[in-house]
Amino acid sequence: MREPRIVPFTVARDLLPRYRNTPIEALLAYHNLGVEAEPYDSAELVVAMCMDNRKRLRLPDRFAFVVRTAGVYLEGLEFQLSFAIAVGGVGAIALIGHDDCGMAQLKNVKQQFVEGLVERAGWSAEDAERHYETSVEPFAIGDPVHSAAHQASALAERYPRVPVAPLLYKVGDGLLYQIDS
Repeated sequence: MREPRIVPFTVARDLLPRYRNTPIEALLAYHNLGVEAEPYDSAELVVAMCMDNRKRLRLPDRFAFVVRTAGVYLEGLEFQLSFAIAVGGVGAIALIGHDDCGMAQLKNVKQQFVEGLVERAGWSAEDAERHYETSVEPFAIGDPVHSAAHQASALAERYPRVPVAPLLYKVGDGLLYQIDS
């Protein structure tokens, strides 16, 4: 896989050719360009995005199944993705990472994590530390652009007929960017 690059989408001609006439094109048009649409009868795509509360997508009703998980970590959700494709009939998957992601800094917040579970959840420090140590690795994504590109590549291998788009949400401007990898 080559080094991923971020590609803005501010006008329709910015779309990467592989997403033309797919639900990814519609997602970008709805969110970034404010294109209006009637509500859908059924979902066209799965949107997997981080659980961060600073992100809000502008989408028509019933256009997408939306899955939110820390760092867009999808391990253990394969059956749900397969169900959405096989039974729900979706035709694409969008993986949306974002800048300023807490999961990119996860290895730097161990003490805060432990103290927070002790103070807010009533855990012992030993249990909180053990929980952190045994759970942190898959969620510590590093760079969100590389993480989204890597996950998209893995999903594209698993679902070869389904377009999988790695995207980046920039918290500062609230727009989606394509990741070309």
